[in-house]
Amino acid sequence: MDESEIDILGDNHIATSVDTPMREDAFVHTDDEKIKNIQFHFSKIMEELGLDLTDESLSGTPYRFAKMYVKELFYGLNPKNRPKVSTFPNTYGYQRMLVEKDINIDSSCEHHFLPITGYAHVGYIPKDKVVGLSKINRLVDYYAHKPQVQERLCLQILKDLQQTLDTEDVIVVIHAKHLCVSSRGIKDKESATTTFDYGGVFADEAKRAEFFNLLKKDHSSNR
Repeated sequence: MDESEIDILGDNHIATSVDTPMREDAFVHTDDEKIKNIQFHFSKIMEELGLDLTDESLSGTPYRFAKMYVKELFYGLNPKNRPKVSTFPNTYGYQRMLVEKDINIDSSCEHHFLPITGYAHVGYIPKDKVVGLSKINRLVDYYAHKPQVQERLCLQILKDLQQTLDTEDVIVVIHAKHLCVSSRGIKDKESATTTFDYGGVFADEAKRAEFFNLLKKDHSSNR
C-alpha cells in the first residue's frame, strides 16, 4: 500500500472488520512491560522531532504518554477489562422501551489516534432480562476506549448488549465529532458524524421513530 492509499484509507475512516484488529500475541507483555516499551519508543519520536528530553518539563513525558495509552485511553483493548454487566430477571414484566441517552463518548480514531468525542444513546425492550442503567454507560465506555472507527464502535456496543440481554431488540446511536476532521485535513470545526444500528423490533420504522422522539425530549440543540 503506497502513501496515497494510506491517506485515502485514513481520511475516509474505513474500517476493515467489526472486531478490533488484534495480534495473537497482544497480551504476552504485562501492562508494565508495555508501558516501558512504549516509553522508550515515544522518547525516540520526541527526539526525532527535535525536542530536548533533558528539559524538566519534557523529561517525564514519554512515561506519562505510555501510561496514558495503556491504562487510560486504550484500556478497552484488553477483554479482561470489560465491565461485569449483571442482568436481573424481568420479574415485574416491563415490556416498554427503555432508553439511556447522552452517554459520554471519549474515544480515539484508529487512523490518526486523535480524539472522538460525543454521545451515545441506547434503547432496548426487555424480555426476560433487564440490566442496571449504569452498566450500559460502563459498557459504552469500555468499547470507546480502543482505537476506533465510529461505525465499529456502534456495532460492538449493539452486539454486546444483544448477547447480554438475550434479545435482538436493541438500538444504538452515536453522535460524535472527530478531531482528525477538525484539526487536520479539511479542518471543519462544526461537522459531526451520526451512526446507528439496531435489531429486532427496531427494524420497524414506527418503533425507531418512537425511540428518536424520546431522544428529542429535553435534548439540547448541540447534541
